[in-house]
Amino acid sequence: MALLVHPAAPQASSTPLVLAPTEAAAPAEFNETTGFFRHLHTPRVAFGHGYTLKQVVFGLFLVFCLTPWASPPVALALGLVLAQTIGNPFGAQTKKATHSLLQFSVIGLGFGMNAHAAVQAGREGILFTVVSIFGTLVLGYFAGKWLGLGRHVVHLISCGTAICGGSAIAAIGPVLRAKDEEMSVALGTVFVLNAIALFAFPPIGHALHMSQNQFGLWCAIAIHDTSSVVGAAAAYGSQALEVATTVKLARALWIIPVAIGTAMLFKQKGVKIKIPYFIFGFIGAMLLNTFVPVAQPLAPLMTHLAKIGLTVTLFFIGAGLSAKVVGSVGLKPYVLGVLLWVVISTASLYVILHAV
Repeated sequence: MALLVHPAAPQASSTPLVLAPTEAAAPAEFNETTGFFRHLHTPRVAFGHGYTLKQVVFGLFLVFCLTPWASPPVALALGLVLAQTIGNPFGAQTKKATHSLLQFSVIGLGFGMNAHAAVQAGREGILFTVVSIFGTLVLGYFAGKWLGLGRHVVHLISCGTAICGGSAIAAIGPVLRAKDEEMSVALGTVFVLNAIALFAFPPIGHALHMSQNQFGLWCAIAIHDTSSVVGAAAAYGSQALEVATTVKLARALWIIPVAIGTAMLFKQKGVKIKIPYFIFGFIGAMLLNTFVPVAQPLAPLMTHLAKIGLTVTLFFIGAGLSAKVVGSVGLKPYVLGVLLWVVISTASLYVILHAV
């Protein structure tokens, strides 16, 4: 979908990003009283404030993500490198910022899109959306039963794969009254696969000589989270980006009926269903850009800021995928996630190449 929620923070937050010097635990290989570890964490005073080398490295990476040289895949790679080596010194702040920053970025991308083209893309994607969502949920149920996983974990991973990754999990989890560890397992599985997709999909698209329209449609169906969908499509081309974003956000609206169905299936009463309201912000921005001439000069600036926001979002996500997060999921949830992902990716790819 649309929302990207960090694996350890399924709930949205409106708290602004304040890079206070709160330290996160370093990876195990550095968590020793070695000279290198002490060097990373020894505060040094500059301009009247104390900073560690670890925080300085994070800051330099973040500044680079604001430059034209940083693309979404590069930003994600930098975050992953940071997470696997010295760790993220601002883990709590980046978790809180990721959700809101992604929403801003998606709304900003609406200023670069045409409503007429978006409607056409949505029409093409509706059949794929319906079939793939229900097919994934059914396959997930039987595959999860075969693997012996708990019903909640299976349903969360299936919804994340079928609809919109972390956003769907964050919305469905409270309906299920899922435990924190169940949410973490599902989110961790989806986010690792998102990272792989962001790097793998563009080369596959070029190798198969997919058109911009084909690739955008494939991304929207086969990649879990909106952040990775937009990142992969942006790397492929502007038309692919427009198709992918439109179809993915239309797909994200399926959170509502799936959440209602979940409450009925699992016999949960009195639960609240989270509606992804920011999607309406994206639609509003697109309508302004299409039908209000006075707003059109803002489009280049808003889309530029949105792409920067997306790049920073992916850096934050990568910085949160430490070896501890990846390893804590366990093997079976990854098997389920990979199985569902491979099936939906290959099936949709075959249909798109032969029918679109």
